[in-house]
Amino acid sequence: MAAAAKIQLIALVAVLLGTTMVLETCSAMSFDVKPEFIKTCRFSDPDFVGCSTNSVQGLFDKLVTGIEGLEHVGTIDPMKINKIRILQGDGPVSVNASLSKVVVTGFANTKVVRNVVSSKDFSWETHIRLPTMRLEGNYHMQGRILVIPLNGHGKCWFEPNEMDIIMKTTTSLYERDNHVFYNVTGSKVDYTISGLKLHMGNLFEGVKVLEDSTNQYLNDNWRPVSEALKPIIAKTIEDILLAIMQSIFHQLPAEYFVADLPRSGQ
Repeated sequence: MAAAAKIQLIALVAVLLGTTMVLETCSAMSFDVKPEFIKTCRFSDPDFVGCSTNSVQGLFDKLVTGIEGLEHVGTIDPMKINKIRILQGDGPVSVNASLSKVVVTGFANTKVVRNVVSSKDFSWETHIRLPTMRLEGNYHMQGRILVIPLNGHGKCWFEPNEMDIIMKTTTSLYERDNHVFYNVTGSKVDYTISGLKLHMGNLFEGVKVLEDSTNQYLNDNWRPVSEALKPIIAKTIEDILLAIMQSIFHQLPAEYFVADLPRSGQ
């Protein structure tokens, strides 16, 4: 239902993913007064879904510049990640790699298409569209994707286009400091993209001919490359979004978003 961070929202959208990430824990701070940028909705509203969608969009828009007082969550464009570790050994992808000094841009144009909150178990289903995204960083890799062996270290970038994400998030409610909060417990992601461009420099110990031909092959065959990597990418997005949401919603009370959430004894 949200995003931001010192982490990243899609961590490797094509060829290096699967990942164990080092994520910071959040503080116990909360906002005692509702920020003006949050649109409050009610389950009893005739257009609750529309209201909730606009509320989440407002949160995304504010995260472009950053929210004062929100700890461990910076701006969403650019987003910076110190390191991503990647280990995947099954199926058509076998990769042992890491990314460092990663910068992700493009999330300023995030569009929240639909956000549905269950009045029974308070889970969310959020549809998000990212028109463009670019990931840049340093990589170190040994492995293969499809039939292509990959071995090298250097600069890399990835550009997925028109990414449509469906995120299903499980939560429970808890109370603290006279507020109701979401305890975000899990996230499942599915997505589609309409295109992918990528480049990895210094493959094969700098053998230029092999590097150029491999990058050309991966770009020419982006659809099977993307499908082969999809389980890895989806798991990575889940891990990232879960950490982001846990940090945000541990600090921003849930009743600021949905006013008629139940409290103890209701």
